[in-house]
Amino acid sequence: MKRLSEFSRRDFLRESAVGSAGVAQLGFLSGAASQRILGANDRVRIAVCGIHKRGWDHVRQFAELPNVEVAAVCEVDENVIRRRLADMEKLGLPKPATYIDVRKLLEDKSIDAVSVATPQHWHALIAIWACQAGKDVYVEKPCSHNWWEGCQLIRAANKYNRIVQHGTQGRSHKSSIEAINKLKSGLIGDVYLARGLCYKRRNTIGKAPAEPVPAGLHYDLWTGPAQVKPYTRNRHFYNWHWFWDTGNGDLGNQGVHQLDKARWGLGVGFPNKVSAMGGHFMFDDDQETPNTLNCSFQFDLPGGKRKMIEFAVRHWITNREAEIGTDFMFSHGQGHNTIGNIFYGSNGYLATGDEDVLSGYRSWIGPDMQPGPFAHEGGSHWGNFIDCVRSRRKQDLNAPIEEAHISCTLVHLANASYRLGRTLNFDPESEQVIGDAEANRLLRDADRGYRKPFVIPEEV
Repeated sequence: MKRLSEFSRRDFLRESAVGSAGVAQLGFLSGAASQRILGANDRVRIAVCGIHKRGWDHVRQFAELPNVEVAAVCEVDENVIRRRLADMEKLGLPKPATYIDVRKLLEDKSIDAVSVATPQHWHALIAIWACQAGKDVYVEKPCSHNWWEGCQLIRAANKYNRIVQHGTQGRSHKSSIEAINKLKSGLIGDVYLARGLCYKRRNTIGKAPAEPVPAGLHYDLWTGPAQVKPYTRNRHFYNWHWFWDTGNGDLGNQGVHQLDKARWGLGVGFPNKVSAMGGHFMFDDDQETPNTLNCSFQFDLPGGKRKMIEFAVRHWITNREAEIGTDFMFSHGQGHNTIGNIFYGSNGYLATGDEDVLSGYRSWIGPDMQPGPFAHEGGSHWGNFIDCVRSRRKQDLNAPIEEAHISCTLVHLANASYRLGRTLNFDPESEQVIGDAEANRLLRDADRGYRKPFVIPEEV
């Protein structure tokens, strides 16, 4: 596969023709044909896909923004649709159009943007289809279920000139931006190591037997690109995170926030070497993904220098580190969770809190670890997306899809290292694991495959 930067004008024109044909087969208009030009005061019409849990947060966040209307919702469970329509009515929100099949939603020419909060195995496909249909996209983390999906999503965003924001909302927190700027300014000296913490209390999911699909749930659509498995309650609801067909474990669920910030603070891109070791400890249940995982990422820099990210997923009894999760770091009900980042430099260290809440940062300077600058202030990631939808300025996105792809690739590399039981040497230029065909197949998700017609297109 060619790198994104290697595509010529001839490649672009050829792929545009093929991509437009694929769009027509799905019943969409091309992005250029269906794009509605928005003025500064025009109402932006949003459709939210997946409204069971996280998507309901999207509905409320977008509804609070001026001149934004949640004009449609898409959900494969009719019971959830009924419940959320009642919730929207209680909030005094206009009744949205409702869809069960996202392909029908994308035929709606009045929709300007799509917000994707489905299970992870659907994220990239809906986002790509939305780009092809001329919609801008807010896609939840992780943007991809494997490395290749991220590549294809970038291609689609660029080909159809779409605004695509990733759901790593810490990049819009004012305190996070200030913390990163402090690191860049030399507050703690030469920053050489970032440590990411995903210590999130997770109880056993137990063992769930196969049972009939609940009434109202369109299970074939829920399964989408994955292979159909017998319905169990553990494969549905929240626990889909812990199965390789549909999730990426807690590294891809919660941890991608902290991996993204670690990379942001270090100022690095793709790694050169990745190693991950762990397991599914303590519980005898249906979970496939590890609940304890220690990851290392090495970054080779010009001049022979190196930087490193250490990342730890821990699911049960744990400790605090650098006051993360305490009242000072604004735990907001984290309880036993310790979620955040620690950056180490030649003249001190700096810690930041969880991205899902109003996180803060705190620093300690010098050999005596004297208290340094600190702050805590949030920001609107959804608002940043809407501003860019109006302005068409991709460069103003706080979490553009290109940055998301790099951070999600770290997730996929670490999971591949864990599953294969070996260190991976990665070439940032070709975005391939060196001398390891099995690892590269995992990055393409070849162990699962795609189920027609829910297939990531080879030519977007």
